Order: sequence, then C-alpha cells, then structure tokens
Amino acid sequence: QVQLVESGGGLVQAGDSLRLSCATSGRNFYVMGWFRQAPGKESEFVAFLGRNGVSTYYPDSVKGRFTISRDNAKNTVYLQMNSLKPEDTAVYYCAASLRGVDVTTRAGYDYWGQGTQVTVSS
Repeated sequence: QVQLVESGGGLVQAGDSLRLSCATSGRNFYVMGWFRQAPGKESEFVAFLGRNGVSTYYPDSVKGRFTISRDNAKNTVYLQMNSLKPEDTAVYYCAASLRGVDVTTRAGYDYWGQGTQVTVSS
C-alpha cells in the first residue's frame, strides 16, 4: 500500500517562499505530481516530475516560481514555492502515478496524500 504524507504548509505573506514535502512509502519510481484546490474552485495541476526524476512540467500559473524535485534517499518529493501570491492560497496535494499518462489531470494519478494548507496573505 502506497502512502503519501504532505507537510510544510502554513501562513506566509505575499513574496515569501515555502517548501512542501511529500513523504512516500514504497518504491521511488512513481511519476509524481502536485495539485491544489482553493475553496470553491476546481482542483488545479501545479507540477509534474517524471519517473527519471529530471523531467518536469508546470502550468503557466506557477512556471518560474515553483520547482518540483525528489530525494530518493529520503523517499521524499518536494515542491519549492517562491514569490508566493495570494492566489496561490489552497490545499496542496501530492499524488503518485503508476502509469505516467494524463499526468496533468487527477485521473492520471493512483495515490493521493491528505493535503496541506497554504495560505498567502497580501
């Protein structure tokens, strides 16, 4: 059974940085992703990390500000978030995909964490 546990969320001011962590159990070669969901809004894809740990993809809304990475020795995936904006406020979820297809959609992922709240004040 795969388990994903996020941490690192919190309340910050606009322009600050946060690093979210996602501790994973089991194998390291999942395709990993981060999504977020703000109140009253649909879930939004924010980052993808390929199985090789090198390939990444971000939507325009976070490109240049967010960076996804993994530390295989620690079985942990990170989301470094810089220059945070109030519109980044959401619950952030990490997810793992066995198949590596449709990786910008929720349907492409098989396992999910419980989420961590990020709040950015103006």
